[in-house]
Amino acid sequence: MTTTAFKDPVREASPGAATRERRRTGRIRRAGLPYLLLLPALVLELLVHLVPMVIGIIMSFKELTQFYIRDWGTAPWSGFSNYKVSVDFNAPVGNALLHSFFVTVGFTLLSVGLCWLIGTAAAVFMQDSFRGRGLLRALFLVPYALPVYAAVITWVFMFQHDNGLVNHVLHDQLHLTGKPSFWLIGDNSFYALLTVSVWKGWPFAFLIVMAGLQNIPRELYEAAALDGAGTWQQIRRITLPSLRPVNQVLVLVLFLWTFNDFNTPYVLFGRSAPDAADLISVHIYQASFVTWNFGTGSAMSVLLLLFLLVVTGTYLLVTSRGRRASDG
Repeated sequence: MTTTAFKDPVREASPGAATRERRRTGRIRRAGLPYLLLLPALVLELLVHLVPMVIGIIMSFKELTQFYIRDWGTAPWSGFSNYKVSVDFNAPVGNALLHSFFVTVGFTLLSVGLCWLIGTAAAVFMQDSFRGRGLLRALFLVPYALPVYAAVITWVFMFQHDNGLVNHVLHDQLHLTGKPSFWLIGDNSFYALLTVSVWKGWPFAFLIVMAGLQNIPRELYEAAALDGAGTWQQIRRITLPSLRPVNQVLVLVLFLWTFNDFNTPYVLFGRSAPDAADLISVHIYQASFVTWNFGTGSAMSVLLLLFLLVVTGTYLLVTSRGRRASDG
């Protein structure tokens, strides 16, 4: 008696299906691995930046003073009153904020412009090989490598009225001033702050521009030299156009860093900066932690955030259109 063995189609197809399932699972795991590795950084970014930002926005709608510090959630809602106080430029609070805004804009434009100019000039100078170039490049990067607090505290001693190095050189050695100047108070405080900001900011521009110069073929300069182009013509016709994408990012980063800079003026002048150097970051700090009006300080911070978002969006839009026009 013979029996016919019937093959189970499910069992027959199961090895191939299992293989395909394992391959699909492996692809999913490989595709999800980068996101899994990024997850700790994203969670940390959420906790460090986004959560405080949301809390600050909520605080800007509350009448949060020193009486509610223990439990700020119980502070009464004030609606848009904090924003109205901040933008009322006829009142003392709004007028002081407007003055601080103009000081910050002028300071930022000068600092970014000088940092870019000095950094670009130094990078172009360091493009050619010469004896001691490596040592000079390392010295150029020292201000950027130093801790901010240590560097600014050193400048505080240098700006001292009686025994500071700046007055010793300008007044005692070069006789450029009739008497020693007060650099940390009055109108001179703006120039002191600008000097420190440029001193510690231009090496970053130098580093970025120097990296961008490495992507420019040397053959372009050699061909231009054969055609009779001088140094300035080569910089104008080759270097600057080739560095345009790098400079667009560099200027934006320098602008955001300088406009939001808090450490430099705080260490240089302390909790109360002079009117001539009243940057908006220190001004918001004073409105929050000196006058104990955290609601108004939070409203000023939100207004600053909106301003920077508008400026950044407009800058990116203009530069992207210019890049498309040049490519077309």
